[in-house]
Amino acid sequence: MASLIEACKAPDYPAEIAVVISNRPDAPGLAKASEAGITTQTIDHKLHDSRQAFEQVLDEALRDAGVELVCNAGFMRLLTEFFVERWRDRQLNIHPSLLPAFKGLDTHERVLEAGAMITGCTVHFVRLETDSGPIIAQAAVPVESDDTPETLAARVLGAEHQLYPLALRLVASGAAQVKGERVVWQNGGAGGVSLFWPPIG
Repeated sequence: MASLIEACKAPDYPAEIAVVISNRPDAPGLAKASEAGITTQTIDHKLHDSRQAFEQVLDEALRDAGVELVCNAGFMRLLTEFFVERWRDRQLNIHPSLLPAFKGLDTHERVLEAGAMITGCTVHFVRLETDSGPIIAQAAVPVESDDTPETLAARVLGAEHQLYPLALRLVASGAAQVKGERVVWQNGGAGGVSLFWPPIG
């Protein structure tokens, strides 16, 4: 969230943050958003009888704030079909792996157990299946031979802070659009440099 707040300060950034909503009253992000002059709101899921009842209130709050795109950040609740379809192709999520690999929890532990040498993070549109949906952008991160889940998580988090603002820029500007179940760039690809790990040479 902090990286998105920082990105939105740029005058040429194609999005602005209308509201920050948390389902946890003690979420540190609420204070950070308030300090940045952003409207905040708490909708405690524990005060609602069902997931959909909570989501209906959340949906109303987003629409009342004039929200056009939802960016999940540290939101660890599974969403029902009601909310997922209500915000289809307008809800972004970030996951600390190169999806579709290593969906779910304990990602970094599983990356290390599998002996993967490259991991990373993914921003994608939300679908009903956890950690699925059209991929908007990805960043690759090398896995060091002496990594622990904590050191790997810190390295991936650094990439997340750069990737999420990029992905939101692509979507908000219209440069990235969903076609079927894939994201296409309106201006085509610009090429890129392959990441080799261990490095060549």
